[in-house]
Amino acid sequence: MTTETITIRVDVRAAQAFKTASNEERQKLEALLSLRLLEAAQSTESLEQLMRRISHNAQQRGLTPELLEAILHESE
Repeated sequence: MTTETITIRVDVRAAQAFKTASNEERQKLEALLSLRLLEAAQSTESLEQLMRRISHNAQQRGLTPELLEAILHESE
């Protein structure tokens, strides 16, 4: 897979989590973000609908706001 570097604006906490992640974790995050960007770009859903669906799916799988916060601060 060929890749290209882009610059995007993200939440400060998300940026910090990425910056402090190990190289392996960064590669996983980059792959996940790449997949999500492709999904959003190719979707016929509005961005808001897509975000709601992703949020709903994450909650159905047990992701709580507290768990998300813990995950984002794991690397600190």
